[in-house]
Amino acid sequence: MASAAEAAARVRPLDTLGLPLGPGQPPEFLRALGERDDWTDLRVYGALLGVATELFSRSGVHLLSGFYGPFERALRDAGANIGFAPADFRRFAPLYERQRPRVMCTAASSPDADGWCSLSLHAGGSIGEIHRAGADPDRLLVVEASSRYPHTVGLPPEHPHRVHVDEADILIETDAEPLELPAAEPTEVDRAIAAHASAFVESGSTIQTGIGAVPSMIASILATGDRSDLGIHSEMFTDGLMELHLAGAVGNRKGIFDGVSVATFAFGSRRLYDWLDGNGDVVFLPVDVVNSADVISRNRRMVSISAALAVDVHGQVVADTIAGRQYSGTGGQEDFAAGAGLELEDRSLLCLPSTVEIGGELRSRIVPAFERGAVITTPRHQVDVIVTEHGAAELAGKTVHQRGLELARIAHPDFRDELIAAAERASGGNSPLP
Repeated sequence: MASAAEAAARVRPLDTLGLPLGPGQPPEFLRALGERDDWTDLRVYGALLGVATELFSRSGVHLLSGFYGPFERALRDAGANIGFAPADFRRFAPLYERQRPRVMCTAASSPDADGWCSLSLHAGGSIGEIHRAGADPDRLLVVEASSRYPHTVGLPPEHPHRVHVDEADILIETDAEPLELPAAEPTEVDRAIAAHASAFVESGSTIQTGIGAVPSMIASILATGDRSDLGIHSEMFTDGLMELHLAGAVGNRKGIFDGVSVATFAFGSRRLYDWLDGNGDVVFLPVDVVNSADVISRNRRMVSISAALAVDVHGQVVADTIAGRQYSGTGGQEDFAAGAGLELEDRSLLCLPSTVEIGGELRSRIVPAFERGAVITTPRHQVDVIVTEHGAAELAGKTVHQRGLELARIAHPDFRDELIAAAERASGGNSPLP
C-alpha cells in the first residue's frame, strides 16, 4: 500500500500513462501527479476527464483525449497541450492495446475480504489493458481503492468487472468521492422533444439513453406513464434509468443478458452511486460488448436515444463539434445507430432543439447544407429518426428529397421555406445549394 504522492513518484518524467474514461479515473493519484512539475514528456491517453488536477496544465505533459468534456474544453481554450483522437467508444480497447501505456491506473471500490476490488463505475475500453499491465513486470498498474466508490458487478466468469490487489503494483486506499454529474433542468423545448421521443418507446422496448436534460425527461415520462417490462442496454447508466427501476417499469426480458440492466459506465448523482452499491440488477460490461452492433441488435425492440447539434437535408448529423471546434466526441452514437438499424422493429432517435441563438440571431439547427469545415459525426445512411420540439422526422428508406421535406416539417417555422426549396434542389441526387 502507498500514498497517492508515493504512487505519483513512480511515474517517470518521460513516460506514458493510460486513463479509463471519466468515472474510472483515480482522483487522488491524478491530483498527486499534478503536484509535480518535472515532466519532460508525459503522454496521457484517456477520455472525458472527470478529475480536477493541475497535471494537464504542466509543461511537458500532453493529453490525447478520445472524448472532450468540460475539463478538456477548458484546457484547450487555456492553451494546454491537448489533442483529440476521433474514435467510436468501442474502438478504445484496441487503441489502448496499440498505445500500450507503461503505466495504467484505475479507480476501484475498497477490497473485499478476498482482496477483490470492484471496478465500480467504469468497465469501458481500458479493462483489458489494466489486466495486461498488472501481469507485466515491465509495466505499472496503479489501483486507487476508495470506500466512497460503489461496489458493482459484471457477469463472471468472462466479465468479472474486478481487479485483485495482487495484480496492482501500487494500491492506494482513499475515501475520495467520485465526480457527480449535476442534473440539467429541462426547458419547455426539452419537454416537447422528450414527449415526441418517448412516443417511440412501447412496453417491452429496450432503451439506451445518454447525457442531458432530454434523456432524463424521457426517463421521467416513461417512469410516470403506463410503459412496463422495459429493458435497459445503455452505454451510460444514469439517474433517469435508476428512476425507471424504482418505478417498477423495468423487466429486462430483452432476449440477451436477460434479468439485468447492462451498461459500460455510470455517471450521475451520489444517490445513483449509493443505489448501485451492491445492486446486482445492473451489470457493467466492457464497451466492446455493450456497444457491439450485433449485441445491440439482439435486444428486443431496441430504441436508442441520443443527441445531435445540427442536421442537413441529406440527414447527415453533426453531434460532437461546433463550427469545426471539438465539443465532445463520437462516443457510442454510431454504435447504437448501427445496432438499432439491423432489425426492422428497432429505432434510433437523434434529438435536438430546432434552433440556436448566436450573437442575438436565431439560427436553424436544420440546414440546407453544412458550411465548409463541418465534421460529420453520423453519416446519412445510419440515421433513422430526427426529433425536435416540433415533431419527429422518420428518414430511413426515404429519398434525399423526401428527407428534406420531413426535416422541414420539424424545423422552426421561420426556416421551413428555405429547407423545402433545398429539398427540391436535392431531388434526383443534386446539390441542395442554390
